[in-house]
Amino acid sequence: MKLFLKFDFTKISNVVLQEKLNAHNLKYQQSAFGEIELLEKVSAQQLEAFNDSIKNYGIYIIEDAKNIIVQKIKDAIMEMVFSEQNQISVKTSVFLSEKLNQSYSYLSNLFSEVTFTSIENYVILQKIEYTKTLLIKDELSLTEIAYKLNYSSVAHLSKQFKNTTGITPSAFQRIILKRKEIRTDQ
Repeated sequence: MKLFLKFDFTKISNVVLQEKLNAHNLKYQQSAFGEIELLEKVSAQQLEAFNDSIKNYGIYIIEDAKNIIVQKIKDAIMEMVFSEQNQISVKTSVFLSEKLNQSYSYLSNLFSEVTFTSIENYVILQKIEYTKTLLIKDELSLTEIAYKLNYSSVAHLSKQFKNTTGITPSAFQRIILKRKEIRTDQ
């Protein structure tokens, strides 16, 4: 029997954090996604134990100011791309500037400095990853996916998909279909 699962990464992350913070008896308040304010003073040992307990989930405490802002940029992009209401027709630059209350040129320069890639490239990579997820689910047509991700056309999405993955979306779908057939035959 094969199960197909849908993940709400925000909810998963929040539940893991709540469980781990409570397990370590840390009083906290979540101010934003990926941002927690500790309400009481904690020892270095408590903080280290908490940090060790969340690493298994791919969650890390960020201490460098530049990395904190870059992570906020990534989180905002993920929200923009993966949100169920991602019909955001506003430009990425405007969305990030308003969301993070910083100029886009500052955010763009900082992002490039820390990650060695541009915000635009990161957005494209996230959109292509989401496209792959949607193609695997096989619930939406490529036209619907292009619309959902605010592409100007299916051709534009297809070109970015091929430039990023090396194959066309239809070739990707055929590969996924073949894999599904092979798994059901076994």
